[in-house]
Amino acid sequence: MKQSLFIIVTVLLFITLFANSQTRMSRKEYIDTYKNIAIREMHRSGIPASITMAQGCLESENGNSVLARKSNNHFGIKCKKDWKGARTYHNDDKLHECFRVYRSVEDSYVDHTDFLMENPRYRHLFNLSHKDYNAWAHGLKKAGYATDRNYAHRLIKIIKDEELHRLDEITPEQLPDQNILAREGKTNHIDEAKNKVQEAFDNITLNPYQQREVLEINGLDAIYTIAGDTYESIAREFNMKLWEIYLYNDLPRDAPHPPVNTFLYLERKNYVAQKGNDFHVLKPRETMHDVAQKYGITLNRLYRLNRMKKGEKPVAGNKLYLRRKKPRD
Repeated sequence: MKQSLFIIVTVLLFITLFANSQTRMSRKEYIDTYKNIAIREMHRSGIPASITMAQGCLESENGNSVLARKSNNHFGIKCKKDWKGARTYHNDDKLHECFRVYRSVEDSYVDHTDFLMENPRYRHLFNLSHKDYNAWAHGLKKAGYATDRNYAHRLIKIIKDEELHRLDEITPEQLPDQNILAREGKTNHIDEAKNKVQEAFDNITLNPYQQREVLEINGLDAIYTIAGDTYESIAREFNMKLWEIYLYNDLPRDAPHPPVNTFLYLERKNYVAQKGNDFHVLKPRETMHDVAQKYGITLNRLYRLNRMKKGEKPVAGNKLYLRRKKPRD
């Protein structure tokens, strides 16, 4: 029985990895698939096609992100109060944030245009030329489109690397004669088939994106690190952003490679430990970060629970409070 189960699991993993390798889009494929929609939206609104395309590449991971594949949301646009359509929930800047769901990729591109055109904080951008992608990139960042301080530079790099500025020169007459919507319909059929395959794998007990076991600590998904891991490779493996790995594990941006056989959380840690874990007696050479990782508590919260200043070194043998605040002396 065990041998049969092992064979089944091995086969499923092989099929999953093969399917993922076959369906993952390259950046060039992504651009080629959707560039005409970006050009059409440029002539409707004045937003450079190069900017729209670069944002799509960046926000959707070239069409490969979970949000893009399952919700057709290629620009990371959140629900906001006026959204009346379908919704999905993902962890982003906060836990379980609401994101828009679209019927097609084209709907996502159209809504991206409308979102910028209808939002007052982006209004000044439409005074810029549709050929000035530098000004648009910096303007989007300054207006607060993304929290990443390097957002404008990342957009500009994609535009330069892929020569997307060429799209800004294309006139409506130069677009292909065939109906863009029809082309998009074909693409959607392909995407729909891919999504069905992915959903089937998602329903398997094993996690389809990884070859390692996902643990549960304090109600949170976590993994053990293995030899050869880097924070970048883990982010790619679990379809996460690098900053999420750092944030969820209280790590600085310049942290070295993770030690082997340590906990690494895949979601934001809790403010208290699970019931039954009220205290922890500090061991020699054990740090506050070690304790925070062991019990799935944010490091800042652990300091506050124990009335300690951030960065203050604990003393071996001391009792740390994990669920309620330490009484005053």
